[in-house]
Amino acid sequence: MTIDELLLDKTIKPKEKTETISKWILDKSLPIDELIAFAEKQKDPAKATSIEAIEYATKQNPNIGDETVLTFVTSTLAAKAPRIKWESAKVIGNIAHLFPTKLEKSIDNLLTNTEHEGTVVRWSAAFALGEILKLKTKHNKDLFPAIETICEKEEKNSIKKIYLDAIKKTKK
Repeated sequence: MTIDELLLDKTIKPKEKTETISKWILDKSLPIDELIAFAEKQKDPAKATSIEAIEYATKQNPNIGDETVLTFVTSTLAAKAPRIKWESAKVIGNIAHLFPTKLEKSIDNLLTNTEHEGTVVRWSAAFALGEILKLKTKHNKDLFPAIETICEKEEKNSIKKIYLDAIKKTKK
């Protein structure tokens, strides 16, 4: 079965489609760069499912997230569709530790998403930025004050908590 066939099959639930694609990535029957090439040409729902599958796979095995993955999800942080934004942010949170010196553009795009009206988009940006902050890289010089400012403006305690937990872990 191809990715196209899987995504078009109405008898398969969306979550099952995501899990199937992520299994293909993890067992290497679907090279991740092929999935990215596929996703780049898709409309938002199929693109979001592809990114969600990458997120699911990188949560289990972050090392499958290579530089191509980082570049792709960094660019999709700027997509219009909220689901694409939040899944991309979660991938970055899963793999940021692999690329401590290559996160500038990701950070910029994530900071933009901290002002999004969607709670899940802001939550996911907080998750990724928190993971980056915990890496204690040179980025923290600028990221730390930016996150403190975001915390002051953020109304949702669940999102604030992510930032505050990350700040606490950087002070250890």
